[in-house]
Amino acid sequence: MTTATHTTDDYPTRHRSEESKPRKHPTVWGTAADGPFDEAALDEHERHGFTILEDFITPAEVETFTGELNRLASDPTLQGDERVVTEKASGEVRSVFQVEKLSDPIDALTRDPRVLDRARQLLGSDVYLHQTRVNYMPGFKGTGFYWHSDFETWHAEDGLPAPRAVSCSIALTRNYPFNGGLMVMPGSHQTFVPGVGETPENNHAASLKEQTVGVPSEEAIADLARRCGVDQFTGPAGSALWFDSNIMHASSNNITPYPRSNVFLVFNSVENTPVEPFAASAPRPAHIAARDFTPLH
Repeated sequence: MTTATHTTDDYPTRHRSEESKPRKHPTVWGTAADGPFDEAALDEHERHGFTILEDFITPAEVETFTGELNRLASDPTLQGDERVVTEKASGEVRSVFQVEKLSDPIDALTRDPRVLDRARQLLGSDVYLHQTRVNYMPGFKGTGFYWHSDFETWHAEDGLPAPRAVSCSIALTRNYPFNGGLMVMPGSHQTFVPGVGETPENNHAASLKEQTVGVPSEEAIADLARRCGVDQFTGPAGSALWFDSNIMHASSNNITPYPRSNVFLVFNSVENTPVEPFAASAPRPAHIAARDFTPLH
């Protein structure tokens, strides 16, 4: 597989010693004997960097979690809370972080065997929560997320040494191809693409509303798209997307009448705990990047 050949002479990057290159680490660290995924499913996940599971949670659970999202978005005690991120233009709630601390049902979900056993299997070890959040994308007004790799940010700003982390995104509304559903580049997780530019102080305060620093160059994105193509997470409420921390992904604006909301659970291996950030002066706050590495049980 060919890789992009950007160097520090081409543009400033947040990782001055890094070029876009194949990963040195596997995507799947466990085996079929370690959890619910069978051998074929693990092979698919290794190749593509993501797995979609429909009917992952029940309609009753979807209703419960949707109620929790509505409660969090309208809770007056959370106004001004640093865990709540609002839309840059409209001021509506865009994301709420550290939701396991704000919702008992979501806290229980992080330990549900359907979730936890898969996270342990994919990462081949005990795991802890690196980050949790809910993303709201209301009809007509929802703004998207530009192309990025989560690991690039978690490496640069949080200090994760390796891409030994996995996200589980659970749809609480139907994810159509046209209401801002998550786009992914299959196989792109095998290439590390550094972001462009220096990391400003407290970059998270702006980047969580609209990320402009720490994203790849258009040349790097176009190169990956030519090699990998673009797929999309679609499916009914209750579906789940498991995706590698280094996969290139994005979502477009939602100008349809159909809202889209998802709950994200990010698991990191206890053998991959953060060190000092690789391209930032200080780590992001604990509600965005946990510093409690207690294994989930």
